[in-house]
Amino acid sequence: MNISYNWLKQYIDIDLPAEEVGKILTSIGLEVEGIETFETIKGGLKGFVIGEVKTCRRHENADKLSVTTVDVGGDELLPIVCGAPNVAAGQKVVVATVGTTLYSGDESFQIKKAKIRGEVSEGMICAEDEMGIGTSHEGILVLDPLAKVGTPANEYFNISSDEILVIGLTPNRIDAASHYGVARELAAYLAQQGSVTLKKPLIDDFKIDNNNRITDIVVENQKACPRYAGLTITNVTIKPSPEWLQTRLKSIGLNPINNVVDITNFILHELGQPLHAFDADQIKGGRVVVKTLPEGTKFRTLDNVERSLSASDLMICNTEEGMCIGGVFGGIESGVSDETHNIFIESAYFNPVYIRKTSKRHMLNTDASFRFERGTDPNMPIFALKRAAMLIKEVAGGTISSPIIDIYPNPVKEFPVEITYDYIDKLIGKVIDRKIIKNILVNLDITIDEETNEGLKLSVSPYRVDVQRPADVVEEILRIYGYNNVEFSEKVNGTLSYVEKPDKEKVVNTVSDWLSSNGFNEMMANSLTKSGYYDGLETYKPENLVYMLNPLSQDLNVMRQTLLFGGLEAVLHNVNHRNPDVKLYEFGNTYKKEAQNKDQVLPGYTEELHLALFISGAKFAQSWTSKEQPSTFYFLKAYSENILRRVGVNPDKCEITEFSNDIYAEALEYKVGGKTIGTVGVVNKKLLNKFDVKTSVYYADFNWNRVLTLMRSNKVTFEELPRFPEVRRDLSMVLNKEVKFEEIRNVAFKAERKLLKRLNLFDVYEGDKIEQGKKSYAVSFVLQDTEKTLTDQQIDKIMNNIAQSIEKQLGVQIRA
Repeated sequence: MNISYNWLKQYIDIDLPAEEVGKILTSIGLEVEGIETFETIKGGLKGFVIGEVKTCRRHENADKLSVTTVDVGGDELLPIVCGAPNVAAGQKVVVATVGTTLYSGDESFQIKKAKIRGEVSEGMICAEDEMGIGTSHEGILVLDPLAKVGTPANEYFNISSDEILVIGLTPNRIDAASHYGVARELAAYLAQQGSVTLKKPLIDDFKIDNNNRITDIVVENQKACPRYAGLTITNVTIKPSPEWLQTRLKSIGLNPINNVVDITNFILHELGQPLHAFDADQIKGGRVVVKTLPEGTKFRTLDNVERSLSASDLMICNTEEGMCIGGVFGGIESGVSDETHNIFIESAYFNPVYIRKTSKRHMLNTDASFRFERGTDPNMPIFALKRAAMLIKEVAGGTISSPIIDIYPNPVKEFPVEITYDYIDKLIGKVIDRKIIKNILVNLDITIDEETNEGLKLSVSPYRVDVQRPADVVEEILRIYGYNNVEFSEKVNGTLSYVEKPDKEKVVNTVSDWLSSNGFNEMMANSLTKSGYYDGLETYKPENLVYMLNPLSQDLNVMRQTLLFGGLEAVLHNVNHRNPDVKLYEFGNTYKKEAQNKDQVLPGYTEELHLALFISGAKFAQSWTSKEQPSTFYFLKAYSENILRRVGVNPDKCEITEFSNDIYAEALEYKVGGKTIGTVGVVNKKLLNKFDVKTSVYYADFNWNRVLTLMRSNKVTFEELPRFPEVRRDLSMVLNKEVKFEEIRNVAFKAERKLLKRLNLFDVYEGDKIEQGKKSYAVSFVLQDTEKTLTDQQIDKIMNNIAQSIEKQLGVQIRA
């Protein structure tokens, strides 16, 4: 949100530097993210001065150039070569001196001392477009003869500059979503330092001129529209806004449209109350009806887009059709145009829930919906209506031709809050003088209804939507009093608490540290994702998606079932930004809709913590000591199994099976007790194409909840380090493609239960060098006896037994 400092000072008497104001606002909860400079003309005409052409003669070497001498108030006349046909001696002109920067759109150039066809030129006599104050380039701008030589051009043309406070407004602080709202907060803080006056715009001179054009108002849906007010102004003249109004709007990034529409935008940013101006002659039947329309009703909005309405969209209608999506966006037929002569001004308080749902449903985010969906001040519509009517009469003429019609059957009540001084002291950690507390509350527009020795009974204005509990009141007191004014205590309090083992956060941090130390980067993707990613998938079925009721957009309309898609987006982003070698990991929750699941906190839904690893590109950065090597499945497999070992889960004791599906082209699945704890594999190319990822991506997924459960049953034991060495033997074998590595592993351990410690698949080959339907495996077997050194004879006997078992039971051909 942009706040003009010049505009802000219309409501509060301060002369502090903008930087100091920014620090104050940040300290009281309105974070100023930056301060920008605004100038009505780009560059502010710095370096431009008023000059007088003393002499003018034709250039000897150029027919269209003139050589002049110009007095700009300095000690010497400036020689300037000018190409304008209308330059003449005696003229008062605008001169861009040497060093001045001229702007043309996004481009700029600097005036330098130069020689033009042999004549020295120390500046430039300017036309309107070269200065940025107009579009004419027919000749130089000739000023009034009374213009004073040497006057800076920004003073002569009254060029103003402003400082814009860029505030990162949090959703709960909609009370400060206007210049007056920010001034009110600033005044509450400065009042603690001394006397300061908050100046609310005056509406005392508001009066109704006649009752010749009364527009009837009917509110059919009072739940969606608790308050609706309006009045009619006739005989207005639609034209461009005056300079002061255009400057105000431009300073905060708005483009002026016409005088009436600009006033409604001005009021919105001045008071925080959105208004809407209708062409009164387009209100058929002379009646405004606030209601909802049937599901699927077509309505064309101001952006000329035809939209299909929901039955819960609040509409502002006439007796025949809709005119405006209430609180969100106007209709193309009923808006103010150059042909408008009579207007109806709407000022309302809408139910935030209705506006928020409509805004998200149609993906229409406007300044009005931003405020209505967070909760505007229900007591502001009439004040804003009077203020707007007076300003419209000032800039567009016309007469107020109806009384203010205000439909407000059930006024919104103030929030009652009771609070004790002991509670305030305890929550703040400091005893603040009671007088200071009361002054802060009064300055925050919080009414003290009753005071006792124990505490206060308060009434909080309904525009402070986030102040409804005692804790909220304490926060208001503290942010104005100043967090930095609460001293640190030398006393340290501690509590003992039981932490369930294993400590999830500690385990996550341990694994994260290990991965980061091995070159992985942690990523954090959005828990919300695009439902279209799941179309046609069997592994993650679309019917198991958890849909958002009010999605921010169609790209963020479901909760993720897997961490995979966020990771692929991150891989693509890195590759597109010339960082092809990617090693990423993420701990995050996944969400699934399962009707049969009744054991969760929310029956029918499952939330699980997962760990995902992503590798793409080269293993390591290329250097003079090593060649670049592409990442492989086994590279990721090694990291994955080391993670399991790190948390006390032995991968060699897992049930490991090969598989492929619509997620993985090839993968291994790790199970313990029949439950999958992780998968490691190569992402399916069809899925990669869907994300436009051209490189191979290796992906591992761990169900971290199940891993933590296994850790609870894991008992750490200590044993003496083996004194006798391990022995490794490798076997190369040819087998049918249908045979899984897990089958080889199971047969091997049955053949040798005591001395076989582990085995590892370290090479796989499928190609034209072996017969069709076959594949080649290279498997290592590690043997060890903890009591003695194994002899070659023992080793050969064990390996022969293992080889024969594998050949006999699985039909494998052993090569070596």
